[in-house]
Amino acid sequence: MVDHLANTEINSQRIAAVENCFGASGQPLAVPGRVLLGEGILTKECRKKPKPRIFFLFNDILVYGSIVINKRKYNSQHIIPLEDVTLETLPDTLQMKNRWMIKTSKKSFVVSAASLTERKEWISHLEECIRHLLTKTGRQPSTEHAAPWIPDKATDICMRCTQTKFSTLTRRHHCRKCGFVVCADCSRQRFLMPRLSPKPLRVCNLCYRQLLAEKKKEADCRQTEPICSAIPGYEPSSGDDSDKSDDDKADQWPADTEFYTSAVSWSSFHS
Repeated sequence: MVDHLANTEINSQRIAAVENCFGASGQPLAVPGRVLLGEGILTKECRKKPKPRIFFLFNDILVYGSIVINKRKYNSQHIIPLEDVTLETLPDTLQMKNRWMIKTSKKSFVVSAASLTERKEWISHLEECIRHLLTKTGRQPSTEHAAPWIPDKATDICMRCTQTKFSTLTRRHHCRKCGFVVCADCSRQRFLMPRLSPKPLRVCNLCYRQLLAEKKKEADCRQTEPICSAIPGYEPSSGDDSDKSDDDKADQWPADTEFYTSAVSWSSFHS
């Protein structure tokens, strides 16, 4: 399908349409050999609450963003190289069904589909693209993944000290390594995580001690045995979409949203 669509006018038009929807806030997406395979609306489990996000699957990247006006305007564009993606199917919860996790070394997050069939389609197409890319490049599947952020509403108390209760005045914070919801006293330390940011990021006290121990062990290894194997890297935690730019009204969309064909709702994979 990729070979069939590559360098075709319809593929160029589809990619141009996506670029136009993101406008000046998005990055250029048209590159030689890139094919838009499908698109759809998935619910992303964000820090504050689950929110609808538009997803575009290309043969080499996954692009998603916030919905301002469906099919017309999107913002907060995120681009994920598929070579770095690993998928994990998750069980249903009372609030969310048809869930799975998209894991990368820099960011991991949970999404859910409108139906079990739609989830199977998304996972099938993603896995096929990932297999093709890894075969083409000779790379091995990624084994280091960022920890997903625990949603704010998952706990009313700090997940480390289990004593501090959150309130309007007592803020929730997230450890960038483990993703736990923690209080200020349990997350006063910062640690440099190059994969995630050029600046030191907030981590909980436990992760800070672990990261320091790993750093010391790696330094000792280099000094005493230059040819020893490298210490496995730590798992940087995920960032999250900004809630400040989201308009609550933009979270509402018709349940019968349709894409390229009237027979397929919610998501459409091109052929």
